[in-house]
Amino acid sequence: MNKESIYQIALTLVPKVGDVIAKKLIAYCGSAEAVFMEPRKNLMRIPGVGSVLANTIVSKDLLSAAEFELRFMEQNGVCPVYFKDDDYPFRLKQCVDSPIVLYQKGSEVNLNAKRIISIVGTRKATDYGLRITEQIVQDLSQLDDVLVVSGLAYGVDVAAHKACLKYNLPTIGVLAHGLDRMYPSVHKKISEEMQRQGALLSDFTSGNRPERENFPKRNRIIAGLADATLVVEARKKGGALITADIANSYSRDVFAVPGRVGDENSEGCNQLIRRNQAALIQSADDICYLMGWDADSEKKNAKQVELFIELNKYEEALLGVLSSKEKLSIDLIALQAKLSIPKILQVLLQLELKGLVRSLPGNEYAKA
Repeated sequence: MNKESIYQIALTLVPKVGDVIAKKLIAYCGSAEAVFMEPRKNLMRIPGVGSVLANTIVSKDLLSAAEFELRFMEQNGVCPVYFKDDDYPFRLKQCVDSPIVLYQKGSEVNLNAKRIISIVGTRKATDYGLRITEQIVQDLSQLDDVLVVSGLAYGVDVAAHKACLKYNLPTIGVLAHGLDRMYPSVHKKISEEMQRQGALLSDFTSGNRPERENFPKRNRIIAGLADATLVVEARKKGGALITADIANSYSRDVFAVPGRVGDENSEGCNQLIRRNQAALIQSADDICYLMGWDADSEKKNAKQVELFIELNKYEEALLGVLSSKEKLSIDLIALQAKLSIPKILQVLLQLELKGLVRSLPGNEYAKA
């Protein structure tokens, strides 16, 4: 067990100590361990640290909780990334409120990739939004060293992650809860797929539930990890606009896909463009031009299209069901295929990744 990691995690558990004050404590004392070794009277001399906070730190009660958390991480393949570590995302480190510890679960994905873009949008995405999200990810997959970040929520977020899996791009899902659970639970299977060519990331320890106030907090990580944030569809209010605002506050580029006048799913994007808070983009080429990505990199060789795709019996059965209709709800698919909902969701995900099925708004599916 890494002793220094215990102190680093313990510092994140101190009540009412945010990332800014935590970094101030580390700067004054020299390390996370030194913070807990410092006498109470010395801690109280640090600006922003009063008697209550000093008493909490010197009590050492949080160290046992941190040891418990570290054991959980060791048993579940979770890796802590401290803000002074070399592999801590350098873009995020530039943000004053960046987490002092990130919790990462998944493959050895490079959090300092050459090109990182966050893709966010409404949870109630239209078919238009889902299609343009996939098209942009597909086009970005032709560039070297690209990483896509999103929040693994319904709608645009999960569409971006699925497209990354389909076109073999590494992707990061930033969560608003501990890594001992998955919210929404229906995304558990895709989160497992993501961990094979990407990772899940959070600054919440295990036991933290997906509370409402956690989502705006996690959005600072989505914005801070990336060179730019792309908003595909967004309403007047919502998490996507919060992420765009945070990205602007970090002086990062923000892009928005325009939509029809009067369309509530595009009101947020149109508003960002109208207020000069986001650049209007219509394709990945626009992003590459504005970011200078097309000038400093040769494109990958296009992947050869598979002419023959092997299917198992469940995949063949679901394709047969979908062939009879233009689109079907998950309940009707389950009724006709005579399979459980969890099994159907698993098979549909594999068919999506093979490019044979499209997920549509309203939890409906159709043949691609």
